Amino acid sequence: MSYVDGYLLPIPKKNIKAYAKVAKVAGKVWKEHGALDYKECVGDDMKTAFGIPFPKTMKLKAGEVAVFSYIVFKSRAHRNSVNKKVMKDPRILESMQGAPIPFDCKRMVYGGFKVLVDA
Repeated sequence: MSYVDGYLLPIPKKNIKAYAKVAKVAGKVWKEHGALDYKECVGDDMKTAFGIPFPKTMKLKAGEVAVFSYIVFKSRAHRNSVNKKVMKDPRILESMQGAPIPFDCKRMVYGGFKVLVDA
């Protein structure tokens, strides 16, 4: 089964374009180094009738939006290998130079997941 790195990011709406610019570079880099899939998804329908909505869980502030991101790999070992290469790739740092990081890193949520069902 494949392996997925998942992220939740609180991003000020005014920074979405800047974040998308960085994310496009990151997606290209991850895929070039072997990631199977890379997605960055911005919150759209956040007023759910059931469960706890992302904005509440993430404690989004006024003017912020939830971004849900994930990267798919063949396995955890493959993820570790790909991420090691990505962290050495200068394009990641270059894409962020000259501008502040467009989100609060301290509030980013991250984890690695074993795929349970792949339908």
